[in-house]
Amino acid sequence: MSKISAPKGTRDILPSETAAWQYAERVFADVCGRFGYQEIRIPTFEQTELFQRGVGDTTDVVQKEMYTFEDKGGRSMTLRPEGTAGVVRSYLENGMASWPSPVRLFYNITAFRYEKMQKGRYREFHQFGCEAFGSAGPVVDAEMVSLLDLFFRELGLKETSLRINSIGCPTCRAEYNQKLKEYLKPHLDKLCDTCQTRYDKNPLRIIDCKEPGCRPYVQEAPALLDNLCPDCQAHFNGFCNNLDELGLKYTIDKGIVRGLDYYTRTVFEFVSEHVGTQGTICGGGRYDGLVAEMGGQPTPGIGFALGVERLLMELQQQQATMPDPAGITVYIAALGSGAAAEARRWTLRLRTLGVRAETDLLQRSLKAQLKYAGKLGVRYTVVIGEDEIKTGKIKLKDMRQHCEQEMSFEQAEQLLIEGDE
Repeated sequence: MSKISAPKGTRDILPSETAAWQYAERVFADVCGRFGYQEIRIPTFEQTELFQRGVGDTTDVVQKEMYTFEDKGGRSMTLRPEGTAGVVRSYLENGMASWPSPVRLFYNITAFRYEKMQKGRYREFHQFGCEAFGSAGPVVDAEMVSLLDLFFRELGLKETSLRINSIGCPTCRAEYNQKLKEYLKPHLDKLCDTCQTRYDKNPLRIIDCKEPGCRPYVQEAPALLDNLCPDCQAHFNGFCNNLDELGLKYTIDKGIVRGLDYYTRTVFEFVSEHVGTQGTICGGGRYDGLVAEMGGQPTPGIGFALGVERLLMELQQQQATMPDPAGITVYIAALGSGAAAEARRWTLRLRTLGVRAETDLLQRSLKAQLKYAGKLGVRYTVVIGEDEIKTGKIKLKDMRQHCEQEMSFEQAEQLLIEGDE
């Protein structure tokens, strides 16, 4: 019988890796908490219509990348390809509009997209994200960027740059789209098939095309940032001023448009400048029309999503200091069946006290038990036999210092508790 492998585009995260994942998750949750963001957990799958309306039916995500299926009730369901649409649905469904404003939420999710495999990119992937509802001004835009900047600094991630742009509102974008189409029309037959489809449905997305044949025409296209209405220009100026006040460095990149239809005004990306891993680490922006599009009252919003796989790859490449997996502190070896029962009882007591302890489960010889303890890399070993049970004294061996101390069980417990903190 042939072995069953993990589906293409997925991977197992092994115990040797999970310490880094857990560390990044803890730091992210801690930084979000300091900024007043509360964690939200949303379903893995939603009604397909949610993403068609929220993400946009002209995007590559909806047209090409979603995992959509019909459930047993004949309803069309989709594994979430991103987090924002589900958070907005929850915001509306659970009456969060009545909460004190702004409503700040963060999440740590898996998401699914059927897309081409690349380094650090999978079909099942993980995202950290934040969403803030209720603040229309540029102050919250800068605050969210500062949250990311602090998160990266606390992880030890360096060699990153912030790039910002504005893609305006529906009013100025409609005028710009017409100007963009007029510019692109003479070159339309030279653009890729995808861009030719976008020309009528969503010409702004052509700016984001990475096809080599399209790049010369895209690079010379008029920029939306140069065609903003007065209100959008004022918002972008305010965003830049707030970043300056916070001491955050940035580059204006007129080519950033983001890949999802719901974005308005502010868009931003943090990009790696590390040689060999250059690319976008995270991106986000405002979506002031999304809540209304989903059936709620007009509500300003802003958010970002950060790929965890890409983040951890960057940390590794930049040799940032990450914690090692937590190992077992003490191994309790037993000599004889009566001692084995005592070893199991004491192991459970140590675990109850917070000590990472282990004892034999395979009826090994004493020599084999100690050999196994060596493979575990434990800090301490203890051998319990009939004499230790009678006297209440044990010999605790420090494997790092290569020394041994005789003490009571109670004294050993205190030392192990202090050593395991």
